[in-house]
Amino acid sequence: MKPFFSYVGLLASILTISSYAAKRPNLIVILADDMGYSDLGCYGGEIKTPNLDRLAKNGIRYTQAYNTSKCWTTRISLLTGLYHHRSDRDFSNTSLLGEILKPAGYRTWWAGKHHANFNPHDRGFDHFSGFLGGAINFWNPGDRARPGEDAPAWGAVYTWAFDEKLLKPFLPPKGFFATDAFTDWSITWLEQKEESADPFFLFLSYNAPHWPLHAHPEDIAKYEGTYDAGYETIRKARYQRQLEMGLFDRETVPLSDPEHESWSSLSKREKEEEALRMEIHAAMVDRMDQNIGRLVERLEELGKLDQTLIFFLVDNGASHERPKRGTKNPDSEWGSVGSFEAIGQSWANAINSPLRKWKVQGLEGGICTPMIAHWPEGLRVPKGSICREPCHLIDFVPTFMELAGQEASYPRNLSPLDGISLTPTFVGQKLLRQKPLFFQYGGWQAIRKGSWKLVRQKTGPWQLYDLSKDRTETQNLASTFPERTQRMQEQWETWATGMEIPFEDFKTIRKKKRE
Repeated sequence: MKPFFSYVGLLASILTISSYAAKRPNLIVILADDMGYSDLGCYGGEIKTPNLDRLAKNGIRYTQAYNTSKCWTTRISLLTGLYHHRSDRDFSNTSLLGEILKPAGYRTWWAGKHHANFNPHDRGFDHFSGFLGGAINFWNPGDRARPGEDAPAWGAVYTWAFDEKLLKPFLPPKGFFATDAFTDWSITWLEQKEESADPFFLFLSYNAPHWPLHAHPEDIAKYEGTYDAGYETIRKARYQRQLEMGLFDRETVPLSDPEHESWSSLSKREKEEEALRMEIHAAMVDRMDQNIGRLVERLEELGKLDQTLIFFLVDNGASHERPKRGTKNPDSEWGSVGSFEAIGQSWANAINSPLRKWKVQGLEGGICTPMIAHWPEGLRVPKGSICREPCHLIDFVPTFMELAGQEASYPRNLSPLDGISLTPTFVGQKLLRQKPLFFQYGGWQAIRKGSWKLVRQKTGPWQLYDLSKDRTETQNLASTFPERTQRMQEQWETWATGMEIPFEDFKTIRKKKRE
């Protein structure tokens, strides 16, 4: 297994970290939506992602980076440095990265998905262009057909914001495709001459490859026949590549048991449709990578790439959903404006290789994200390093505040930041996190302390895993270590009490203790 190089000298670490504030790098966070853990080529996938692979080859890949398992909760934690439970769907009682970095002299931009009701332009962002919702028709997010086209599939029509201007519905011209447009807007801001010497923060929040499955025909054609062999063949091939590239070790990261349908049980037509779903999904990831390549190329042309810290990650595990709401034209070609499809649970399991479960779940397949960091002037580890330190979305705000310097202040009247800075990983050092990491969404509850993880669903029994020896959660050790299980359960309950998480079973437990 390729190590994360921890032999970098302490002196070099101190000098590098102390110089970050003086450099004040540009900051870019690129967030994908519902992508599988192993979709990228540099994480074992067969999808063509040369641009992200190049960033990984010259940067750091993280194997234990965590999100919150859900779109809107992830955006709260990423942008505020807090567990999402401290806020609400409108990010109340928080300070966003735009509000923190703008007073420090950063130009602040956000393109793409928001998944809340307020306009980011009112919360510290010089520019926001995007939609205030969760899922859109990639070709036409409006409420009616454009001349010569099918009516757009998908029933939700959201408000779009372009700085202070709000539009509902937003009916773009023909040729619009969301992934391309979000990148176009980002590049336009990069090219602005005003205050161009000032550093910038860009949040490029793609909604790809979230359903509905929409993609350019030429991108879909690249993957014709790629997925004809089915779920398990793809999952095992990805796992084998993950082993070969040193991401995982077979002894400590065994491939989890399959949680998908039997491919052989499907009819010929069902197999063709299932394969096509993944072809379109792959095309969406491919197109996103192409656009990231456009962004990186423009940074190079402007002479800004070396001074820019780029993070790429995903908001939750691959989506198992097959939504029934909304409308579609059953005669439309899949991937086009009138179609509405999703990959479903079986493919979600396959593309989260080697992890268990998927979006919304508290097991690793729901809360773990591939993550890449690229910063030529700031990383002091060998190119292509692999970092195995557990980190979380709540760590982004502390990291960026450190890099922005003393002028990036955090309001004293708000909850203290929950995260820690990731800068030690830039120089090969471990993260000295003092508190466990906590998770809760829907019916799932989890705590990670060191290499140990305790997790359960609703009122089910707690499950205990030693992730240093069993990253894919195949051996439940709760009965083997009852005292550890009890201690970690109590820690989770103490945290949940402070967050005022309204679980009926949790209330019952506390009532019984008082009695």
